Amino acid sequence: MARDEQLKLQWETLQVKISEKFGGGELLDIDAIIYLIGIQELGKGHQRFKKDDKLNIMHIAICTLLEPFGFYAFDYFDEDGWPHYKTLDELPNLKPGEQSVLMKEAVVMYFEKKGFKF
Repeated sequence: MARDEQLKLQWETLQVKISEKFGGGELLDIDAIIYLIGIQELGKGHQRFKKDDKLNIMHIAICTLLEPFGFYAFDYFDEDGWPHYKTLDELPNLKPGEQSVLMKEAVVMYFEKKGFKF
């Protein structure tokens, strides 16, 4: 199976499984799954977040997801327990489709590392 086909299959499997658990009957899109990863990485559990906090949660997830690619590295936790990352390398200019593939690959890798079985 070609790498693109394998990634597509893994992404769809993951998307369905996560949606069954957290989607309330809806198929979650990549942004929703990235948000859930940010919540997990923040480690504060279920609570209401302000709009700015939600953006920061997405940023935490994106930094975590792109860390294995060498774009970010964990730096420290602030006094409120929020993780901070430093930029190691600038992200390349990618077309929207290429961005989507990169993020899906990063999400799949994240869940593989966490022990998800495809």
